Order: sequence, then C-alpha cells, then structure tokens
Amino acid sequence: MNEDPTVLLAQAVALHQQGALVDAEPLYRRVLQQAPRQSDALHLLGVLAAQQGRPDEAIALISAAIAELPGTAIFHANLGRAYKALRRLDDAVASFDRAIACGSTDPGVFNDRGSVLLEMDRTQAALDSFDQAIALQPASAGAFNNRGNALRLLDRNLEALDSFDRAIALLPDYADAASNRGNVLQELDRFEAAVASYDQALALQPDHADARANRAAALRALGHYVAALGDYDRVLAVRPDHIAARSGRSLCLLQMGDLARGWVEYESRWQTPRFAARAGRLAQPNWSGAEALAGKTILLHAEQGFGDTLQFCRYAPLVAARGARVVLEVARPLVRLLATLDGVDQVIADGMPVPPFDLHCPLMSLPLAFGTTLATIPPPATLVPPADRIADWRRRLAALPGLRVGLIWAGSSTKTYPEGRAIDRRRSIALEDYAPLAAVPGVSLVSLQKGEAARQAAAPPPGMTLLDVTDELNDFADTAALVAALDLVISVDTAVAHLAGTLNKPVWILTQFDADWRWLADRTDSPWYPTARLFNQPAIGDWGAAIADVTAALCHVSPELGPGNHA
Repeated sequence: MNEDPTVLLAQAVALHQQGALVDAEPLYRRVLQQAPRQSDALHLLGVLAAQQGRPDEAIALISAAIAELPGTAIFHANLGRAYKALRRLDDAVASFDRAIACGSTDPGVFNDRGSVLLEMDRTQAALDSFDQAIALQPASAGAFNNRGNALRLLDRNLEALDSFDRAIALLPDYADAASNRGNVLQELDRFEAAVASYDQALALQPDHADARANRAAALRALGHYVAALGDYDRVLAVRPDHIAARSGRSLCLLQMGDLARGWVEYESRWQTPRFAARAGRLAQPNWSGAEALAGKTILLHAEQGFGDTLQFCRYAPLVAARGARVVLEVARPLVRLLATLDGVDQVIADGMPVPPFDLHCPLMSLPLAFGTTLATIPPPATLVPPADRIADWRRRLAALPGLRVGLIWAGSSTKTYPEGRAIDRRRSIALEDYAPLAAVPGVSLVSLQKGEAARQAAAPPPGMTLLDVTDELNDFADTAALVAALDLVISVDTAVAHLAGTLNKPVWILTQFDADWRWLADRTDSPWYPTARLFNQPAIGDWGAAIADVTAALCHVSPELGPGNHA
C-alpha cells in the first residue's frame, strides 16, 4: 500500500521534535521508500542518526540531501556537526563555511565552527567565529563561554574573565563556565578566587570532574597539599581515566616527598595533550628498570626543558653501570656539555638520526626505573666545562672586586600553552628587582641571563654595575665555563640554576610561592643539589620579601668568599 510521503514526513518530524527518535526513524525510512530523493527526509534521518551516535550514517544521508538541494544552509551545518563528531575537523569547518556561504545566520553555526577551529589550534579564527555568534545572538551564554576559552589560549586573561562572567550572568547555573572561570583566575594568580569559582561549579554539578581536578590544582598552588590530594582521589575514584587528575596527583605526591608513588603516577604525563604526540614515536620497547641491559644499546632521551635534562642526566651513568651502551638524545644547546658525562657512549641532538638501539627510556622516567626515594636520590651528574674557557673567564673576571655573583632573573617565555605561560610569569622577575643586591658591599654582579629578558641588562637599575658577556655564551658548555669561574649563582627557577647545582657551585634559587614540585614543600635546601639554597616567596607574588632574604644572606656570606677566597 502506497502511503502519502508528505503525511509520513509530517508525522516523523512531530515525533522527532518530541524526542521520540525510535518512533520517528521508521517513518523517515518509509518516506524514503516512497520518495528516495526526498531531501528533507534524507537530512532529518541523518540528523537522527547523528543524535543516536551514528555519525558515519549521518554523513551519508545528509550528503545525499545536499546532492538534491546543494544550496540549503542547514544541510551543510548539520553535515559539519556530523563531521565534528567523527573529529574530521577540516571537513567540519568546510561544511560550516558552506552553510555560511549559503546564507546561514544561525549563531549556532558560528559557535560550532569556532569550537572546531579551537580544537585545530586556529585560536584567533575561533575567536572571530565566536564574536560573530555573539553578534547574532548577544544572549548566547555558550558563545561567551567558548569566547573565554579562546581568549585564555591567546593569553588575554582579563578579557577571558569578562567573557566567563558574562556567560554566568546570562546562565547562572552554567557549571562549565564557572569551572573555566576558575582556570583563568588561576592564571591571574587569584587562587583563592579560583577555588571559589570551582566550588560554584561543583555546587551546580557535583560530579564535574574537570572542576574538581582544577580545584585540586589551585589548592596545590596554595600549599594545601592534603586537600588537593583528596580532590584528585575523589575524581579518580569515579573517573580513573581522568588524565589531568592523575597527572596533577603525581605532582602533588612528588611535592609532598612521596616519590615512590609519585613516579608511578608521573607516567600519566604521556597521556596528556602536551606529551601525547611524543609518546609513540619510538617502536622499541621502553626500559622499566627490570629488563637486563648487559650487551644492549639504550636510548635515553630528553622530553622537557633544559633544566629537566640537567637534573635527570645523573641517571645515565647508573644505566651504563648495568652493562648498557648508552646513547643520550638531548636538545642541541646541551650536546657539547653532556658529551662529558661519564658512561655515555654517544650524545646526539634532538631531531638528528638515531643509531640503532634495543631499548629506550625518557630521562624523567629513570627515577621510577631506579625506584628513587628521597633517601636514594643520586648525586648530580659530573659534567666538565671546557678547561680553556674556564681559565679564560677566571683571567677576565680577576679584575672584579669581591664576590663574583652570577644573576638570572627570568625563565623561558617560549611556552604556548596557558599553564606554561602562567608558570613562566610567576617564576620570573625583572632585573630591577635585584637592585638591593647592588648595595651589598664586596659583591660584583655578572649576568647569566639569555633570551628576551637579557635585553634588560643593557639598562640595569640605578646603582647597579652589571657585567654582561652573555653574547659570548652560545651553548651550555660556554655557560658552564662561566659559572665555574664565579663564586655564587643567584637565580630564579631556571635551567642555569640546575646547571650551577650540577656543577656543585653554590646556587641560591628564588622560587615562587607555588614552587615547582622538584623543590618539594617547605624546604630551604634541596636533596637534588647539595649546594643549593632555596628562597621561597612567603606569599603569592611577594618577590620583595624573598629578595630581601637573599640580600641579607649575601651580606653575611660576601666576607666569607671575599677577595682571595674565591671558589
């Protein structure tokens, strides 16, 4: 019996609009039996398939509808959403663009397009799309929330905060926006306010795993480690696959000195977006510490910053002692210095061809492989700066009176992800913040600062005389030679602080209130570097008090290492 396709389609649409997807689907199919090229039925059955988690089928059906009516904007829009579900992001953007070209003024299209662009790291284009969505629908809380996320990625945090506030004003029970607001408050160093924002999200949605994991991160920054650990545990009890919580928990355990559990959890870093791209690049098996190494070649490879490499290269001789031939892969500026490391057969620069090897291990997984605890941390690596360069620096610095002190005031500013940028800002100071050191008698100051912040050395604060020879430092071997010729290094948390500690040079490290996990909690010394002394901020952002402590300490130590007593 033939049925009227128009009547069937109307019935199917009514059921679909009521949410009765199971009942609507057979009616759409009966329409298509009668009229196989009926574009609305093809499109709506495709939408229904997408709603039921069948995006491949949705793409086929909606594409068939577009073949019938190629200029229909909503068809292209819903095709883009199906592509988005399959993470075919380029196809999704192309479909959204076609919907707009066909005249779509649906703010949802611009909002969805922006979300895809954000996933593609096309952040400015995403922001433009969210702004277009808001222009079309000024009361769109979702677009303001997404706009805030884009602004945060662009390091425009105050604007991001305003966008999240507007999203919440439009939709007071918007838990995601409250959670995202907490994220940007953390990057503005407003940790107490961030915790309150996460609490707001959790009051609205108690099972909001991201909000609780991020709340734990804010608590850790405030020094509330036990409470932070409790939040991480609550997330993982119901979401064992929540990588941010597991990764954050590892840092909390390490900071608390629970290295045994911390190293195990720290392996979760390979599942985070920051590290996932490198996780599967090597086909050879990973060395866990249990496999025999005698007669085998192992690749030890750096995975993070210069300082991390300097801190953990101490394990390479221990690996060699197990009978392995050790190949060490590190960033190019470290190659010449680390070529002097005992037990390493070959050092290659990251990105260069790697010789054949049997096993591999990331440098920062070696503490787990060796079961390192606070009591069993190996001594720093023995590195040998170029002897001729040391002699040259000592000769050139001989004219400097008193204690020769190297200064570092800023970390790297190259990180592109929000958390990394925030950490760099918090750990860095300006050269002018070191001005009190210039008033200490019997001290000569030497710049060790590289990077963009090195330009500050051209105009030191009034009263400071600063020798700047950093244009002669081309790699870490050069820097190590200069450090070896100094008496003391004063640094914020940077690679040169690790370099000085590795060279057994006295090093005073200024650490922010939410210090990195490796400096542990409530310590003024470091089990990683016997010659290190830590000067921690007493409150968030209070560098003045920390530098006052350094200045007072320098006043006491300068006579001890004065003229004729240089290291």
